[in-house]
Order: sequence, then C-alpha cells, then structure tokens
Amino acid sequence: MNELFGTLSDGTPVHRWTLERAGVRVRILSYGGIVQDVEVPDRDGRTGNVVLGFSDLDGYLRHPEPFLGALVGRYANRIAGARFSLEGREHTLAANNGPNSLHGGERGFDKRVWDAAPVAHGLRLSLVSEDGEEGFPGRLEVSVTYTLDERGSLGIAYEAVTDAPTHVNLTNHSYWNLAGSGSAAGHELRLAASRYTPSDADLIPSGELADVCGTRFDFREAREAGTGYDDNFVLDKGVTAAAEEVAELYDPTSGRVLTVATTEPGMQLYTADHIGEPFRPGDGIALETQHFPDSPNRPEFPSTLLKPGEVFRSGTVYGFGVR
Repeated sequence: MNELFGTLSDGTPVHRWTLERAGVRVRILSYGGIVQDVEVPDRDGRTGNVVLGFSDLDGYLRHPEPFLGALVGRYANRIAGARFSLEGREHTLAANNGPNSLHGGERGFDKRVWDAAPVAHGLRLSLVSEDGEEGFPGRLEVSVTYTLDERGSLGIAYEAVTDAPTHVNLTNHSYWNLAGSGSAAGHELRLAASRYTPSDADLIPSGELADVCGTRFDFREAREAGTGYDDNFVLDKGVTAAAEEVAELYDPTSGRVLTVATTEPGMQLYTADHIGEPFRPGDGIALETQHFPDSPNRPEFPSTLLKPGEVFRSGTVYGFGVR
C-alpha cells in the first residue's frame, strides 16, 4: 500500500509504503528510506511497534540527528578529519561531526527522497549521488530493497555502482525497543564478536582490534545491553557472501526476540545515550551492520573501496520471534 505521508518545503511529496506478511507489518518512507514502524506480536499475540519513529514527516525534519530508521550513506559512521586519500588525490568531505564526517555528511542519504517502486513482497528504493556530493568522488547509483519473507523477516539488500573509485558503506539506523515503550536497557543482547575497535573521544578507531574478554564489550553470551555504548564490534565471521546470524536481542517482558544476520564484518552498537528529545537515553538500541569506521584511512581494516565495473552488495536480515 502506498499513501502520501507529507510534503517537503519545496513541494516534493513523501510517500509511505506498507509491507505486510506473516503477521509482521513494516512501514517505509521514501524520505530517507526510513523504517517508520515495525509491528510484531509479543508472546501473548499482542502486536506492537518495536522501532522508534515519528507519526508525521515534521518529526523527522525537526529531529534529523538521531537518523531514526534511516538509510545512511555514502559512508555510514565516521571518517576521521573528514578526508581521505585515494589514488594520490586527497578528498575533503563535509565535516558534520566536529572535525569528522558522519553518516555521509550534511545531506546524506537519510535526507534524500528516494525513488520507490514495489517489488514482490517488498519495495525497491533508488537514488543517484552525483560526483562530488558531500566531497565524495564518483557518480554513485544506489538501490536498497526492503522485503518481507514467508516468515516475516525483514531483509535489506544494498547495491551500488560507481563511475570512479570511491568509498561506500551503507546501513540502516533503526532503533529497536522490543517492549514497544519504556527503556530498552534491560534487553538481553548476544553478539558473535570476540573483538571490537577501541576509539578516541571523537569515536575514531585507534586501529587496534581488541579482545572483548574480561571487558564490558563481551556479549558473546547473552546479558543485559545496558547503556553507554557507541562502539563498533568486529564480527567473528568477517565479510561473507550470504547473510549469517550474528546477534540476538531479547526482551524478557514481552518475550519478543530480534535476530540479526548480515554479510557485513562489523556492527555498531549504539544505546541511544545522546538521542535527544523527545526520546530519552536508552529508549532504543541501534544495531548497525557495517564496515568499520574510518576504513578509508585504515588500510588494515576490511576495504570499503568501490571501483568502476564492480558492484557493491550488502545484505542484512532482521528476524522476529518470541519465547
């Protein structure tokens, strides 16, 4: 189902699409590719929304900083100093997070209106990022397809091609609260990551891949997520051609379970400590599948380089259940 959700100040319409299958209902906006609503049943069969969002377009326009439910790019997470060198040329990016570039710059993909077209059990969004946009080289053609499978799992498939070498790192920035309200800090998290990337005060990685053993970063066995996290975890499986399960989030109160499978080598765990009004710290948990922060400046990290003739592909699947 497709309906008008609102209109931007320049007259551009924003539409909302509803996907429904196997008892799961997902609403997606053409603005920012935002996942506005994910409705799933709890252990007693009562349906509730499990992602943070706003009921109208104005909410997203007035509160852009949390990136609620949005597709972020060209480069998810941070690039140090808002610059990188590529083939002997330095590229200066938009600095929108202190001295650094965050989630694609001042007008990243989260602030664009995507072209939308229905596909079987889903929606395909697409846009073109022109050469030099936010400082990134190359004309980038991007498509993101949301689908619901026969079990009601939400799949996100990303593709991109470029006409010049560039760096690409795409993700979805949904905040999950499986209780449907209140704090998510009591959710139990399991994460298949034996290492993480320590970072400085600006959340730029040092380059070290540190062992989680004996630290607060050890989620290899399920425990309360708590608060105080905005950190990249190194998934044990690395980069894979097909999505593999790497995380499980569980709310003991509702019984809802969220599983995350991905092709990506990393996951940013953000416990919404600085999410801002009208939300409170800990109201949701972001599990952002990704390559590592600042990879363009870290050749030791898995590469985010995309060249002409290549196709960037990434996939993440969010599964829902109860126990």
